[in-house]
Amino acid sequence: MKPDSLIFDLDGTLWDSTEGILATWAMILKDRPEIHKVVTREDMESNFGRPIYEIGARLFPDQSEEVVRSLMDECNRRENDYLAEHGALLYPHLEETLKTLSEHIPLFIVSNCQIGYIESFFKSHHTDVYFKDHESMGATGLSKGENIRLVMERNGLKHPAYMGDTQGDADAAAFAGIPFIYARYGFGQVDHFDLAVDHFEELLQLID
Repeated sequence: MKPDSLIFDLDGTLWDSTEGILATWAMILKDRPEIHKVVTREDMESNFGRPIYEIGARLFPDQSEEVVRSLMDECNRRENDYLAEHGALLYPHLEETLKTLSEHIPLFIVSNCQIGYIESFFKSHHTDVYFKDHESMGATGLSKGENIRLVMERNGLKHPAYMGDTQGDADAAAFAGIPFIYARYGFGQVDHFDLAVDHFEELLQLID
């Protein structure tokens, strides 16, 4: 596989923001005593990659759609602020690998996250210098596969590959008609992929 560009998922692929998200939820639910749900790491890891309101419905199935949307909107705001200030856990050798990759091929991000979440990743870790463009479901309302196609079209990408860690990521790559690289160190399980890596720096093999 010799892609002309790489498009990345964010959670479970470039960073692990679980602790920051859990801290955000603890703050939110402290002010909502009528809700007795405690959001756990397992809750987060099993839902990363899903659309925001779908996550809310899965976390709070006993709440009305109105309440769920209110909770998720508040979470989005606080989460972006928290992560922009505190950052999250970057996977080992991420920055040096991104730097080397970006010197050879253009890099992009497509995530199912809210508006401002990718920007928090950029702000907290100064990673924006490595990426040419990014897109999110929160900004366009489109599915991940559709957003991959959008990024491909507006950047003139002919032979990109998409990298992620969940079956949803694999499905999105298939929808866009491009190869899928499975981040096996992430949160999900994927059966079919074109390449699997256990460590982020293994991507350097693509530019050798």
